[in-house]
Amino acid sequence: MEGYLYVQEKRHFGTSWVKHYCTYQRDSKQITMVPFDQKSGGKGGEDESIILKSCIRRKTDSIEKRFCFDVEAVDRPGVITMQALSEEDRRLWMEAMDGREPVYNSNKDNQNEGTAQLDSIGFSIIKKCIHAVETRGINEQGLYRIVGVNSRVQKLLSVLMDPKTASETETDICAEWEIKTITSALKTYLRMLPGPLMMYQFQRSFIKAAKLENQESRVSEIHSLVHRLPEKNRQMLQLLMNHLANVANNHKQNLMTVANLGVVFGPTLLRPQEETVAAIMDIKFQNIVIEILIENHDKIFNTVPETPLTNAQLHLSRKKSSDSKPPSCSERPLTLFHATQSTEKQEQRNSIINSSLESVVSSNANSILNSSSSLQPNMNSSDPDLDVLKPTRPNSL
Repeated sequence: MEGYLYVQEKRHFGTSWVKHYCTYQRDSKQITMVPFDQKSGGKGGEDESIILKSCIRRKTDSIEKRFCFDVEAVDRPGVITMQALSEEDRRLWMEAMDGREPVYNSNKDNQNEGTAQLDSIGFSIIKKCIHAVETRGINEQGLYRIVGVNSRVQKLLSVLMDPKTASETETDICAEWEIKTITSALKTYLRMLPGPLMMYQFQRSFIKAAKLENQESRVSEIHSLVHRLPEKNRQMLQLLMNHLANVANNHKQNLMTVANLGVVFGPTLLRPQEETVAAIMDIKFQNIVIEILIENHDKIFNTVPETPLTNAQLHLSRKKSSDSKPPSCSERPLTLFHATQSTEKQEQRNSIINSSLESVVSSNANSILNSSSSLQPNMNSSDPDLDVLKPTRPNSL
């Protein structure tokens, strides 16, 4: 088998595809690759021969090029990615090399090597991009709003995601790249994660929190939700929010206010699982969530949220509150208004009243008798002008 193939070559600034004239000897499993010079139309470098170990078709969604397959060699480390000229051409090469189909993992959460993850390489990529922006581009106008050229962004990401260059310092990896390319690479990496950084399962809860009328309640609810995220998600979110707060602090120069940053990062960090009409209507609330995270990043990430009361605690609190208040009319027992006196108390009261009446009657009777005896001589007097004084009934009786 022989023909032209494009071979992917990794370089410091990214990857490139170099055209080769390749031959394959089935018996010896030897592949010979001769670089092809487009200008001269002939040989463009030294021949390279390898002994084939395996050949696997490359998944379409795992690479930007079509008609690709991966080759492993016995005498060379790593994987060599090749691109055929057509689908039929790839099929012929794979048949000659006894190629196999890729193994599809049914678990979508387990990503293949080379995809974005919240691992040490992922944190290294974000830290390198942030370091480059804050050291030499924090005042650039339209920071994170102006996007870079896609081909340059992809090249930068391929370099950053290469395990061989992951240990390099921030300045070594990003010094030659434009700031807009770096910021676009950061956003693209976050979009490449298996799920949004703030997770699908909490997306509706964050939106509901942003819809609360009271600002203090919004912050409190979002504070609580952030601490329910997995540790790596929360750490990455904290790293990003601290950086965006620094960007917003320089908004007079870069024109990127908290609101502008919310518009840029809301759809990325809180992207919905399905693009529905309701999801489109909630975009503004996604932006509000990001604004709250930026403005309150110190409190949200560096303090523990207040523990909400349990149902039992809420019931006890309400009970104590109701005990301290006087009962309402509907809560008061009817006996407070219509209770009858006990027989003993009633008899005691009647006895006191009767004694008082008897005392008053006796006193008034004695008074009348005394008055009558004192007036009796006058009644026998012969003085015609003297009127008889008749006793009167006391007013008290």
